[in-house]
Amino acid sequence: MPSSPSSSVVEARTALARRLTDLRKDAGLTGEELSVQCGWGASKTSRIQSADRAPSESDIRTWCTACNAEDQIPDLIAAARAVDSMYTERRQMERSGLRAALYERTRLFRVYASRVMPGMVQTREYTAAVLRSIQRDRVEVDDVDEAVQERMDRQKTLLSGRHRFGLLIEEYVLRTAVCDAEAMAGQLDRLMSVSARSFVSLGVIPLGASRSYLPAEDFYMFDDSEVAVELTSGYLRITQPTEIADYDRTFNNLAGMAVHGARARALILSAIDALG
Repeated sequence: MPSSPSSSVVEARTALARRLTDLRKDAGLTGEELSVQCGWGASKTSRIQSADRAPSESDIRTWCTACNAEDQIPDLIAAARAVDSMYTERRQMERSGLRAALYERTRLFRVYASRVMPGMVQTREYTAAVLRSIQRDRVEVDDVDEAVQERMDRQKTLLSGRHRFGLLIEEYVLRTAVCDAEAMAGQLDRLMSVSARSFVSLGVIPLGASRSYLPAEDFYMFDDSEVAVELTSGYLRITQPTEIADYDRTFNNLAGMAVHGARARALILSAIDALG
């Protein structure tokens, strides 16, 4: 399983950091000397060179100017933008509907959820609670109501029977209430109802099970063409076949620890009972 962010992003960031480091060395500057010329602290230079910090376009211009390598600015900025494009912020995805075509053409969705319920089975109240927590912490504009409605509209299409779903959920998700008890009970009842549909396969990984594989980050697989990984800052889009294969293997490994059918439903009912 690749680490998060994915190996392709790490490699791209590392390559950019290496090019900037080489420019500094070619200019005969130490890290401290470059920091002075750039007008920032030595720690910033160190973090950029180690790929711990993504340089802004302004940083790149300042760095290249200090190294007398202004001719490298366009190429390095293009490389930085390529790295940035691998990330799509959550709020942009909620507002723009950029994923609509991908959702429409996907025939088999495989979803692994270790933190929150998969979006396509969330109730309106559960979705509102999740998005409200995101908006409160990271987004100044309050467009939660619009985002919730977009998700509800998408669900109608997804659950029309034209798609198949393999849902794999950690029991932790069933027992972690992101909303009040009444809304959580409604969410669990909704999961029970959806799991009974012929085109949905539900697996639940029990708490306390002897684990062969550790929990992973939440991810959505769209056939074998793309994976969307949910990070704290947003969604990471993965299209490299080798990385998609890693997620396919991880999904299958985790699914091997899950219970299905009546045993999965029993865990959902137990979670409902625990709400009191």
